[in-house]
Amino acid sequence: MAKDTESREKPWQGRFTEPTDRFVEAFTASVQFDQRLYRHDINGSIAHAKMLAKCGIITASEAEQILDGLNRIADEIEAQEFNWSIALEDVHMNIESRLIELIGDTGKKLHTGRSRNDQVATDIRLYLREQIDLIDGELRRLQTALLDLADKEYATIMPGFTHLQPAQPVTFGHHLLAWQSMLARDTGRLADCRKRVNLMPLGSAALAGTSYPIDRQYTAALLGFDGITENSLDAVSDRDFAIEFAAFAALLQLHLSRISEELVLWNSAQFRFIDLPDSFCTGSSIMPQKKNPDVPELVRGKTGRVFGHLFSLLTLMKSQPLAYNKDNQEDKEPLFDIVDNVRGCLKVFCDMIPVIRPNRARMREAAGAGFSTATDLADYLVRKQVPFRDAHEIVGKAVAFCIDNALDLAEVPLEQLQRFCDRIDQDVYDVLTLEGSVNARNHPGGTAPAQVRQAIVNAREQLRAGQ
Repeated sequence: MAKDTESREKPWQGRFTEPTDRFVEAFTASVQFDQRLYRHDINGSIAHAKMLAKCGIITASEAEQILDGLNRIADEIEAQEFNWSIALEDVHMNIESRLIELIGDTGKKLHTGRSRNDQVATDIRLYLREQIDLIDGELRRLQTALLDLADKEYATIMPGFTHLQPAQPVTFGHHLLAWQSMLARDTGRLADCRKRVNLMPLGSAALAGTSYPIDRQYTAALLGFDGITENSLDAVSDRDFAIEFAAFAALLQLHLSRISEELVLWNSAQFRFIDLPDSFCTGSSIMPQKKNPDVPELVRGKTGRVFGHLFSLLTLMKSQPLAYNKDNQEDKEPLFDIVDNVRGCLKVFCDMIPVIRPNRARMREAAGAGFSTATDLADYLVRKQVPFRDAHEIVGKAVAFCIDNALDLAEVPLEQLQRFCDRIDQDVYDVLTLEGSVNARNHPGGTAPAQVRQAIVNAREQLRAGQ
């Protein structure tokens, strides 16, 4: 788009006796990035004009002219025919200036009863509400993809880890549901954040409200807000809602990063639990054999970027006195970048998860290593009335024997097991198998295949209910 950097008459220049320094003009301008808000700014202005007419502050004819002009401006911007001017500082003044060019003095009446302070606060909330709804849709799509994959792999056995060491057998479906549970919490946090985003500050004017007989509830209804902000000082200076969204985004990215880390590990030659399709990997410029999991690696990397933006917003607000300060111009670029990166990461995950190819044989082989059924043997002894601490010691000695003799617990002869504890019988081998181990965890939240299938049903119902 064309950028007009020539000096233009500013709507606030009446008390000034000299022009703005050219570098200061460019330094303080935000139109380079806040033009992204043009649709929300125009929608807010349309609602404001309708309210002014309803309240008799402008005539119905004037409102009609303003609405026609704003719609023409929207068309110009969509067609990339709008001339953005740095001299006019921001998206708001660019649109207002063009409106006055199109319809004359009537355009100057649009700003009656409002300030750029409450105008920008309203625009950001409209923008963020829209993005929250889009992100919510992608979050739910990703959860559905995980549930679909879990449905296929509900009985696929793999090792569960603590400290990245084999711990106990679980099912791949159960592991996928752990990821889905993280995202379900994120969905709830996002819905809660939306409630505080969806309050309208318009009508707060610069900081104290306005002397015109406006109808804020009417404007809020036109714009789809749940209600209005209660305090004009707070309304124009509050960015808690943006910080809360950034905190949601940081937690979401944290979860996507943890998932990415596991995908990178599992895709490695050392694990070989999964294969990522070529379309989600890249090669090496020097090593022709390489297939790099760049997508999860980059998602993992972008997480730090989102964390940084959260800290930036917190720092931006921490020392500001009431009410609005120019510092707040710095809220938009971090917020926009968070939105762009979160949406990008979610989209690529939504597309990648359904085409992951699990290596079931390798997962099962790995689950059988590292004495992952040792806890099952201890539980077996407890059921035979052996105190748990004694059972723990007995099994530890049995594992040491296996290490010395290159055996798995399930391969130790019964006679040898009985030397460790005479309460062990032939039925011990039922719990030393991988299937026996996972099936034994047959309670809500457990890894038994029957429980995994029920958990998938429950999660789908919660998604359908919008939870």
